[in-house]
Amino acid sequence: MTKEFILDFIKQHRLAIISTVSKENKPEAALIGIGVSNDLEIVFDTVKTSRKYHNLLQNTSVALVIGWDNETTLQYEGVAAELTGEGAEYYKEIYFEVYPDGRERAKTWPDIVHFKITPTWVRYSDFNEGGAVEEMVF
Repeated sequence: MTKEFILDFIKQHRLAIISTVSKENKPEAALIGIGVSNDLEIVFDTVKTSRKYHNLLQNTSVALVIGWDNETTLQYEGVAAELTGEGAEYYKEIYFEVYPDGRERAKTWPDIVHFKITPTWVRYSDFNEGGAVEEMVF
């Protein structure tokens, strides 16, 4: 499994399930829209009133599931960081390429924020004929 293979797989999907942990150590999952950088960093937006936003403020470790059609999926673990300051616009543009309407949300929704997730581990699984399971650690 190569970085290019993972990038291609992620680019085929616009949605992911993200799991975060509350301050009470309870797991919480949510559907998010995603963009991906050439370095496999996932970019998404959320609002400051969401549970995931508050969870990420106190614990930046996340897990995602990307793709679930036809028993083919990518498990992705990483560290999330809110996009602020220098470099933020670069990552937001990655997201806006997938979700052009995100530009309007960024201008008109007062509580919207963007996050970047840097991968630490991924596992690709294909449980079809001759199935494959491959891992990559970063």
